[in-house]
Parts: sequence; C-alpha cells; structure tokens
Amino acid sequence: MVTRVEQLSDVTERVPTFVAVGSFDGVHLGHRAVLQAMISEAKAVGARTAVLTFFPHPKRVLQQMIEPYYLGTLDERVGLLASLGIDLIITHPFNDTVRHTRAATFVDELCRYLDMRQLWGGNFALGYKREGDIPFLRALGAERGYTVQQVEAMVLWQGERVSSSRIRRSLLEGDLAEVNGCLGRPYCVSGTVVEGKKLGRTIGFPTANVGFWHEQLLPSNGVYATTAWLGNERHLAATNVGVRPTVNGHAVTVEAHLLDFDADIYGRTLRLEFIDRIRPEMKFAGLDALKAQIAADVAQVRQLLASR
Repeated sequence: MVTRVEQLSDVTERVPTFVAVGSFDGVHLGHRAVLQAMISEAKAVGARTAVLTFFPHPKRVLQQMIEPYYLGTLDERVGLLASLGIDLIITHPFNDTVRHTRAATFVDELCRYLDMRQLWGGNFALGYKREGDIPFLRALGAERGYTVQQVEAMVLWQGERVSSSRIRRSLLEGDLAEVNGCLGRPYCVSGTVVEGKKLGRTIGFPTANVGFWHEQLLPSNGVYATTAWLGNERHLAATNVGVRPTVNGHAVTVEAHLLDFDADIYGRTLRLEFIDRIRPEMKFAGLDALKAQIAADVAQVRQLLASR
C-alpha cells in the first residue's frame, strides 16, 4: 500500500529507506529502469522504497517558464510511480526556499525523516546550484551512513537515449511512435468534458471538448487516433488538437469524436490515449469540405485502431 505525503517533513515513520530524488516527469522507460532496480535491491534487504518528486518542476521555477511543459499531471505521475510498487511518494514543493537549500542540508533532512540508507538516480545533482554532485554525495554518505547508487546504463529506444526532453521534442513534432516508445505506453491527456460551440454535432460528428490542464504539453496540432476512456469504458476516438482554423478559432482545444457513441457525458472525466497521428491541422474552404475530411479521418482511425 503506497503512502503519499506532500513534503518530506510529513513523513511520520522513520525506517531504513532506499530513495530516489528527481522530477520523474512522464515516468518514462529511463525513470522506470532506475526505480525498478532500486525496488529489487530494497526488497532483498527488507528496506522501504521512496521517491521524492519535485512539483512544480525545478525548471519552471529557475527559468520562470510559463509555456506548457509537463508530460502529465502530478496525480498521474503519482499513479504511475505507485504502479511500479514504490512504498512512499513525496510530492515535495520546489520553491525559492528549496532552490537555496544547500546539498548537505537537504541530505541531512533525507536522513532525518527517512533513515536513508541508499540514494538512487542517474546523472543527478542536489542542492543549491547543483553543488551536490555524485562525488560530493558519496563523500557525504561515508559520514552520514548511506551509499549512492548511480544507474549508469542508459535506456535506449531506437538507438537513442530516452529522456523527458526527447519526449517533449517528439510531442511538438507530432511523432507519437517516438513519444509512446520512450514512455513505454500511450501518451495521455485527461480532463472534464466541458461545453463547446457544438459545431461538430451540426455536421454529424459530435465531439467531447476536454478541459485539459493547460500546463501539460499537447501533441502538435492535428488529428489523432486515440483510445478514449470513460471510467472503465473504452471507446475508439478521432481527436483533434488545435485552433479549428476553418471556423476561425483561436484558442487550442482538444476535441474527441467517440466512434459509435452518442450520450451526454458533460461533467465526466475523459482520458485520451494518443496512439498515432493521422494528419496535421488544416484549414478548409468550408464546412462541406471539413465534413468530408472528418469522415475520411474517422475511417482511417477506425481502420488503424481496429488493427491493434
């Protein structure tokens, strides 16, 4: 049973712990390799496993980023970490106080609250100005009673290293094969179904307008073959991401046409798994041309998803 707390000082049980510290945005194949190795070694000696994941992402604080950046919501990240078998998840805030915390002080807090015995990660550093690099942390560990386990092996997909930055770049290119290959699962966007302009219904293709989290990075504008989940109900869907230029739209929307489905789902949570890109977003001469293209899109989505 996983325990989740919002900061390190909220941990109430101090027991020998193996801990990994980092953002873990996306929980991709590289993250999973580190965490699964940690879990295996912790089980062998009966230690607790913990992940301390920062939120907001340090780059959003340090670089004052405002554009969409995340590969999923914090709750989704926690769910993915829990599914690996992590015992304790700490969603530690990254703020101005944390950014100025010296590495030795942060390590002392890990030892104080967790009884840290092993610190796990890849090429990582802790503390103010990343002063706590691997040699620093290992030297400190000799004094504090913990070891540093650096997972050197790079996880590759299609011959290149898996990383969150690679996934973000591929999302902006609409390359779902690359994105999903690095994640080891389909890329997901979730949100409450909200009312839109209902144009799709007037041309025979009603859509669910998903109120997505605007800090999450979306695939590049276009039409996608997606799997739509309403609770445990699975539906095939053609999903448009974009500004709808044919009808002079401006704001980016995520609209899913669920195939062979017609029901009122306003207010319900819809989770979209992006499987493949059908085409980029285009502007058509009028609604008749748009309708014809959507019909072709739906047929292509049906064929693609049916083959899977």
